[in-house]
Amino acid sequence: MTIRPATANDWTQLWPMLQATFASGDTYPFEPDTPEDVVHHAWMEAPLATHVAVDEQGQLLGTYYLKANQVGLGSHVCNCGYVVSEHARHRGVATALCEHSQDLARALGFRAMQFNLVVSTNVRAVRLWQHLGFEQVGHLPGAFRHLTLGEVDALVLYKRLHP
Repeated sequence: MTIRPATANDWTQLWPMLQATFASGDTYPFEPDTPEDVVHHAWMEAPLATHVAVDEQGQLLGTYYLKANQVGLGSHVCNCGYVVSEHARHRGVATALCEHSQDLARALGFRAMQFNLVVSTNVRAVRLWQHLGFEQVGHLPGAFRHLTLGEVDALVLYKRLHP
């Protein structure tokens, strides 16, 4: 697996993967029918960096974006979003992407990383982020409208990147 900056050519593989993830309505706040141009802007244009993980044949395995969590006096804390392709799950891709994003964040001078809306029913992700050193610092009752479960809680996770 290689993790590298995303290019415009990656979009043909990225869009179906993101669309399928958002359509499930269980992990990201994007509406299931969010238009492609809106997702393209949010994933490829607005972030400070977007990376992809690809296999030896160039098949997309996953992706992440990295951006400042806030402006101004809160801009030393970054935020990331991760998506792993359905066919690449349970292969360590999310772990590799998260570790890579932390290294990049440190290199860019960020002091911490914060995940603002981790859906509590996404147990695998919660467990992985905690395994990678993120602490739950917030609990938001009913903050996510899960497509099949209705309102579920969301968590705020945080990790210092520099002492």
